[in-house]
Amino acid sequence: MKRKQLESYLEEVNQFSSPKLELEQYATDSHLAASVLYTMESSFGDLQDKIVLDLGAGCGVLSIGSSMLGAGSVTSVELDSDAIGDLQDNVSEFEIDNIDIIQGDVTSDLLRPDFKFDTVITNPPFGTKNNEGIDMKFLDRALSVVTLSGAVYSFHKTSTRDFILRRMEGRGLNVEVIAEMKFKIPHMYKQHKKKEVLVDVDFIRTSGKSSSSRGS
Repeated sequence: MKRKQLESYLEEVNQFSSPKLELEQYATDSHLAASVLYTMESSFGDLQDKIVLDLGAGCGVLSIGSSMLGAGSVTSVELDSDAIGDLQDNVSEFEIDNIDIIQGDVTSDLLRPDFKFDTVITNPPFGTKNNEGIDMKFLDRALSVVTLSGAVYSFHKTSTRDFILRRMEGRGLNVEVIAEMKFKIPHMYKQHKKKEVLVDVDFIRTSGKSSSSRGS
């Protein structure tokens, strides 16, 4: 599937019906989602026939896109019950049968400890609304459930890049910024004053975890 075709499909994914500011719920737009997913597969082969986990799946645009690019199976984890309903509706609308949905807190031990995923994707809250450090909790959880030969893909504010790279390299992991992009935040909440805001965001790939660093 071509990137443009994928983007066209993802434009049809319905967004949050009841977004919550305290959870920093902002939809990942179809252009950004298609671009990063296409890069994951075309540059690294991390989707085709892989067992994929989407942590903080929201309405499911990354889960659905992963399935469309040939993932063997996708597990979508989301805390918010309203978003779970949106996710279920989207999966049903696209008639996708290889996405399993789990409602729960990403930072808790809700996944089987003996089951690992080939590829983990997480677009966590950036930690700006009384959630300081939540993005690293998502990343730590992702690293705890990925296979030794697998990869974790995560979104982070560019302003935190140096901290994240140092922390991952300090664990002996391979980490690289594979894309720099603008994350579009539209006017969604009453606190918003502008029609939209563009946030500088890095898309980071982490891999090469050794057994000694697992879960550290």
